[in-house]
Amino acid sequence: MKAGFLGLGVMGTPMALNLARAGTPLVVWNRTPAKAAVLAAAGAEVADSAAEVCGRVDVVFLMLADGAAVDAVLGRGTNEFAANVAGRIVVHMGTTSPEYSRALGADVSAAGGRYVEAPVSGSRKPAEAGQLVAMLAGEPSAVAAVRPLLRPMCHQVVECGPAPGALLMKLAVNLYLITMVTGLAEAVHFAERQGLDLARFVEVLDAGPMASSVSRIKAAKLLAGDFTVQASIADVLKNNQLIAEAARSARLASPLLDVCHALYGETLDLGHGAEDMAAVVRAIEQRTDAA
Repeated sequence: MKAGFLGLGVMGTPMALNLARAGTPLVVWNRTPAKAAVLAAAGAEVADSAAEVCGRVDVVFLMLADGAAVDAVLGRGTNEFAANVAGRIVVHMGTTSPEYSRALGADVSAAGGRYVEAPVSGSRKPAEAGQLVAMLAGEPSAVAAVRPLLRPMCHQVVECGPAPGALLMKLAVNLYLITMVTGLAEAVHFAERQGLDLARFVEVLDAGPMASSVSRIKAAKLLAGDFTVQASIADVLKNNQLIAEAARSARLASPLLDVCHALYGETLDLGHGAEDMAAVVRAIEQRTDAA
């Protein structure tokens, strides 16, 4: 099957590169054409428009910022939408609300296409290494067709039933990620302000049962003050909002998430929106200094 990939951002570029390097016939497009150069060097074909990609492929992967970007790229709400999706499998890999995904899937189906959710767990480094975890949901035959195409990007694929099951699963996973990284940032802040040797703090953390690939990566960033983006403050705040909305609609309490929501908002207001989520420590520092 020939695949298309729309959206070559922090996550989309390494994901599409892994597809191309694995020999997947691939056509790509991005709003900023220069971002496609690295894909062309890896053997992908570069299209002049999203509509051209859709017209040349069997499966269209979308790794876009939000629902508005998906709608714009697919021409949803216009006469071009049916031409772009009819006879194709549309694979939504970004993170949007479950309600948005359900509605998009219904529109794709009504226009003669098939729809699959495939949000991924992992940030830029796992994306580069092809070590993402995909959550897959949709009509079974479409899921079966898409699953083999995910292998170059993901080391594991977990099926989550019909849509929007995959996006709900992604929100649950992200809730844990957000609270975990925020807790780590607060612990590093506590250790530093108590005058502890931070290298020894990390040594203890790494040697114990709480260590993980996430804790190791984020602890190293916190110690070095290196907030080069893997998952940005702005993106995490957006995800936090999506989880909060899903919790409210289901009448669920989310006390830890609510505290994190406030902290990431404060970090954004401090001017760190484009930095890695570990920069949430800046909001914690400000609270301490203002006390």
